[in-house]
Amino acid sequence: MVNASHSQARDAEFKEVVRSEEDLAAPHLDLDDLKKVMLRVTADLGRAGMLVRDVIELKEGSIVALNKMAGEMTDLYVNGLPLAKGEVVVIGDTLHVRISEITGAAELLEERLNERQK
Repeated sequence: MVNASHSQARDAEFKEVVRSEEDLAAPHLDLDDLKKVMLRVTADLGRAGMLVRDVIELKEGSIVALNKMAGEMTDLYVNGLPLAKGEVVVIGDTLHVRISEITGAAELLEERLNERQK
């Protein structure tokens, strides 16, 4: 059973939201807000093609030969977007990338400016 007093429709009025030029020019985020954002940084250390039977035979301690040599330049990506080129170096038991050239910054900035102009 439906209560008739609650089932009647009414027209609604919405006011137009108008943004001032001051609102549009104001930054939405403070740079300090972004300092704690986590990004995924990856380096392309090389590639290898393998047969399925060779992959199945892999075990702990197996070595997979990559198509790059130690000391070669590698690409560095941030969240999948190219950012830099650098040299792979070994410090202790870990691999590191010594950045030699920032490559993606100009392209990323240009892309962001183009998006804002649309």
